Amino acid sequence: MESDHSESHCAVTRNPATGGLIASHPFSTPQEVRRSLDRNAAAFQEWRASPMGARVAAYRRLSSVLRGRSETLATLITAEMGKTIAAARAEIEKCAATIDWIADNGPAFLADEPVRTGGRNQAYVSFRPLGPILGVMPWNFPFWQVIRAAAPIMLSGNAFVLKHAPNVLGSATALVEAFDAAGFPDGLFISLNVDNETVARLIESPSIAAVTLTGSQRAGSAVAAVAGKALKKSLLELGGSDPFIVLADADIDLAVAAGIEARFQNAGQVCLAAKRFILEKPIAEAFTAKFVAAASRLRVGDPMDSTTDVGPMARSDLRGELHRQVLRSVAAGARLLLGGHIGEGPGNYYPPTVLSEVTPGMAVFDEETFGPVAALGIADDLEHAIHLANASAYGLSANVWTADADLARQLGHRIETGGLFINSFSATNVRIPVGGVKGSGYGRELSHFGLREFTNAQAVCSAGPTRTGVPL
Repeated sequence: MESDHSESHCAVTRNPATGGLIASHPFSTPQEVRRSLDRNAAAFQEWRASPMGARVAAYRRLSSVLRGRSETLATLITAEMGKTIAAARAEIEKCAATIDWIADNGPAFLADEPVRTGGRNQAYVSFRPLGPILGVMPWNFPFWQVIRAAAPIMLSGNAFVLKHAPNVLGSATALVEAFDAAGFPDGLFISLNVDNETVARLIESPSIAAVTLTGSQRAGSAVAAVAGKALKKSLLELGGSDPFIVLADADIDLAVAAGIEARFQNAGQVCLAAKRFILEKPIAEAFTAKFVAAASRLRVGDPMDSTTDVGPMARSDLRGELHRQVLRSVAAGARLLLGGHIGEGPGNYYPPTVLSEVTPGMAVFDEETFGPVAALGIADDLEHAIHLANASAYGLSANVWTADADLARQLGHRIETGGLFINSFSATNVRIPVGGVKGSGYGRELSHFGLREFTNAQAVCSAGPTRTGVPL
């Protein structure tokens, strides 16, 4: 599980742009945890018994609450983790739009599904809730990551227990307040500020039915081990090192523009984002020149300034770790074309950085670079590009740029990732599933896959008519 980033018996939030203290959040006491879990269990019983129409109505109120508080919530995101204010506003709108889509489409995906048995019996599959689900969530999208996990999980009748990252606990509180204001049962969505040992005990506890985590491989391994021992379902989204493959026939200008946004949005602190640029040799030089020029024009500064392109990194320790990855890669033979230094002054700023001549074995190729650093490498040909794309412990998503869409789809069958984006960059959309393979985890969020991920697909067989009224 992740480092608590805490001091003594509390979690500390600092403004990434200034280093100033925002708040100290005391850890929940065992008594507070127990009371919260009891409220959550009672709310689950109420919620699971409520008709789907009542749940949908609560979802519609929740999206309205988020939109009504958009500016306050966006400012909170920017203060706590340094996201630019424009991106923070977009994050809140994305949450609200996702909730609306789930309210519109979720009931159909969760409805009883008739099954033709081939015999005289009649049958259907019913998607039943499991119980309270623990969500261990990251800081880089403090509202979106929670909503994308909780909203699909809760519509089927589950309750949600949030363990948020220590540096965005103000966002955690604001989320609880939004669910309460929308009229969800009291205690159905709760937040606990606890340490790693308590997280393990929560997973083991009968109060928790299953767990979902977005975080590092180390955190995922720890959570999966505890959940497996307790025979409980887990979903893990463990980041990635997404390949961004540019073939010789690609539109270079479009690929460069997309690559800049894909790599440097949110100061490069995105799991589902281009990190390893694999350039087919004939276009490598031209792409590199245009990419470096575009990256050099990005404006680094105050995240509250609407003209800022790249704000500070969320924490100083993360910036230090990223810089060490750059230094180790340069020492191993990578060529530094832009950035690569820590400037003076307050805040956790790191400049847009571009490394070329990157090969397997270098830190920025082998490890996830969670910050504004782009790693550019060259592929001799198509087969070499596929080899480099798969030469990673991760498998979250991939981007392929080419004029031949059929070729790109064929490549997708050979690239080991949970998602493939052709002539576009990786992004989450509520209509399509998101998740990875290999070291990027397992399970799927969003779409109908996410709506059913934490349900009991209960098979119901009967010699009489089915509840659906469909003859089988």
